Amino acid sequence: MQKIPASWMGGLAISFAAILWGLDGVVLTPGLRPLDTGFVVMMLHFIPFVIMNIFLYKEYGVARSFTANQWMNLFLIALFGGAAGTLFIVKALFLLEFKPLTVVVLLQKLQPVFAISLAAILLKERINRSFIIWASLAIFAGYTLTFGLALPDFHTNGNTLKASGYAILAAAAFGSSTVFSKRAVGAMSFRTATFFRYGLTSGIMLVYVAVNNSFANLTQVTTLQWGIFLIIAFTTGSGAIFLYYMGLIRVKAMLATMCELFFPISAVIFDYLINGAVLTTVQWISAIIMVGAIIKLTISNKSSES
Repeated sequence: MQKIPASWMGGLAISFAAILWGLDGVVLTPGLRPLDTGFVVMMLHFIPFVIMNIFLYKEYGVARSFTANQWMNLFLIALFGGAAGTLFIVKALFLLEFKPLTVVVLLQKLQPVFAISLAAILLKERINRSFIIWASLAIFAGYTLTFGLALPDFHTNGNTLKASGYAILAAAAFGSSTVFSKRAVGAMSFRTATFFRYGLTSGIMLVYVAVNNSFANLTQVTTLQWGIFLIIAFTTGSGAIFLYYMGLIRVKAMLATMCELFFPISAVIFDYLINGAVLTTVQWISAIIMVGAIIKLTISNKSSES
């Protein structure tokens, strides 16, 4: 029997992880809406980390060989990809009560713009003219996806404007995390990267929740919500992250970016099937242009590195 190429396995792992994230945003996380955002993000990381300790406790021994640079990369992944990115996207979804879900999810996919820009700043990677053109088009399409062809109305679209801002901040945070993740995962197993990402993010969010006095939410969590936390922990949370990192070490960054587009695509499909949500014609055109521009800028940036 012919062996399946590692790149195919990696691409399938990332794609399936992205589909799970799309399902999470439509089906699972909305059930946590009554709780404090920071508390939700903390529990989404703390519960999986406690479970991981049962099976992956030996990873603490691996930490003895970490360099200062590896610790810094892991901390930055936890700070941007775990704490800040998740906090921003959940805030956006909670603010709009998950109704214009698709817009927020699609805006979040602007993250390659920030990832490539940050790589140019931190890693001194070259950015060509093509990237500037396609990145500008992606940002413009993101605007028309949110507000159409009109100027934003700060009175009637106040929450939409705030949620869009949070979604873009999430894109910047996740994009930053992508740069640090590629460097960190290249030097350690996907199990190790996932374990310490969740551990460090849990620590960061514990401090955040303590400062904001949100621990009172513990008494407000219903049985159903505890069930949602556990389902997310095993599937769309740590389960999807395991798949993502397993795929990331097997594929190039460009292919990983393409596969991650299954997140907004699946979110659009699930949002329609479950909530009956439909994009307008302008939003569909904007979404297609934005996704196309993201693919083109990723390809053009990869070509400039060759």
